[in-house]
Amino acid sequence: MSSTVPSAVKRPRRPKGRIGGHGWVAPVLLILPTVIVIGVFVYGLIGSNINTSLQDRHHIGPSQGFVGLDNYRDLFTDDDFLYSLRNLLLYTATFLLGTLCLGFLWAWLLERKSRGESLFRAIYLFPMAVSFVASGVVWRWLLNNAEGDRASGLNRLFGSLHLDFLQNPWWTNEHWGILAIAVPAIWQLSGYVMALFLAGFRGIPEELREAARMDGASEWQLYRHVIFPQLSPVALSAIIIIGHMSLKVFDLIMAIAGQTNYTTQVPAIQMWVEFTRGDYAKSAAIGTILLLIVAILIVPYLVSTYRQERRR
Repeated sequence: MSSTVPSAVKRPRRPKGRIGGHGWVAPVLLILPTVIVIGVFVYGLIGSNINTSLQDRHHIGPSQGFVGLDNYRDLFTDDDFLYSLRNLLLYTATFLLGTLCLGFLWAWLLERKSRGESLFRAIYLFPMAVSFVASGVVWRWLLNNAEGDRASGLNRLFGSLHLDFLQNPWWTNEHWGILAIAVPAIWQLSGYVMALFLAGFRGIPEELREAARMDGASEWQLYRHVIFPQLSPVALSAIIIIGHMSLKVFDLIMAIAGQTNYTTQVPAIQMWVEFTRGDYAKSAAIGTILLLIVAILIVPYLVSTYRQERRR
């Protein structure tokens, strides 16, 4: 019995374009346009904004030189800017608390599979489809500050129900006017938070519920020890998303109160006002501060998410 052995074994040729044969060229060329666009229009403009905030450019003309952190020091000694930061903190806290509570409550009610769930879910989500400018126009009328016989909007409703003690100046109140702006924001985004929590509820395996009930857990114990802990990532995501949206609020306040109303001033509004006045350095400094505040909120979340993905 004989066997033939080839005199030379030909090695298969490596196809062109693979990793070993400069295969990185095609992927790099594929993402290169995106990298260039992001590099120029995101990071490039961020760098330009930071550079402007470090210049002595408080008018339309060219910069008068480099001043370092002087613009930032001036901002944190400016009573108007500190007042706008205080308003932003109040608005963010109210906005977060309201959307999380209402969104979770609606999701919990729909999770119990009540009748008309599809209808209620559509009603709750509908405000999210409306722009802040459009809803702001309507809420400007609803939150009209006229009282007594000249009242309109909610004040008129309270008056017709003989609840005159509930009539108030809303967003023109010098102490808590910014909280009135949080009301339409809560109305508009509670449905979005509801959708997040509802997805979290529906993602919990039914076996966990059945196992807890078989162990003798009551409904409250089931939610407290089994379901609520499973919703922690959803709650964190909702806080991050709603929190960063509240920090850069602009269009809703402009539609309701305008840029000249002092009681609803926030850094984004003040940044726009300074820009229209030609104080580019001060406006850029405010924008940089807002960027840092958002980064403090977002970056730890992104790092935590990345580490969790690496462990899987």
